[in-house]
Amino acid sequence: MSSFTPASKPLYSEALDAVASPRLEIGLSTRWLMFLAAAFLVSVPVFFQAPLVRSFPWLSLLATAGLFVGSLRLRSHPTLGLWGDLLFGFAWTWLAGSIYWGWLRWEPLVHLPVESLGLPIALIGLSRGWCKVGNWFYLGSLLGTVITDLYFYLVQLITHWRQLMVVDVADAPPIFAAALGQMQTPWGTGCAAALVVILLVVGVAPLRSRQLHWWAFGGAVLSTLLVDGLFWLVASLA
Repeated sequence: MSSFTPASKPLYSEALDAVASPRLEIGLSTRWLMFLAAAFLVSVPVFFQAPLVRSFPWLSLLATAGLFVGSLRLRSHPTLGLWGDLLFGFAWTWLAGSIYWGWLRWEPLVHLPVESLGLPIALIGLSRGWCKVGNWFYLGSLLGTVITDLYFYLVQLITHWRQLMVVDVADAPPIFAAALGQMQTPWGTGCAAALVVILLVVGVAPLRSRQLHWWAFGGAVLSTLLVDGLFWLVASLA
């Protein structure tokens, strides 16, 4: 009889072992896969949820149940549990986005409280060592939201935010132009530079770790720069 010994573990097997044993060294390809998955999930609300929630807010809200159920099913799967963890964290960001952008988008002051709905669950989970990938992804996404909102407050863009939520698309260019004018002042540029540095430091530092939950956190934080850059581009072209 002949025996067969695999030359290397599949990526998903290596990743699952890493979640079970935090000290296990993880291959670079697996870490980058987690980073890219986290970055993609942060961008999903911008490209897919935003148009959906404006036209069909209840559909977006109901989709949250599917995300939570899917995450629990994946977490119980012998080879896909890692991605169930990540999907669980994403489900909280989707839920918050559905509630806020569906019914409360006219009031910026409640944005962060709504986005923080999953914070108690994430903190409790981390204190018990449960769902590290998903909880750190959610915290990274929330931190990016906090930094973005902070910029709006520092540069006094809240009025423009409220105006954009109530006007038709055809009437938006003048509001974008006014907001861009404030962003291009020395104060606006300085605040942007400082917050970009913060995001870069906080997002890059975790990538020195070999643990996957830190790469999920870093991917979520750094992808905030991409999303914010897209908003700046839209304002510039309006």
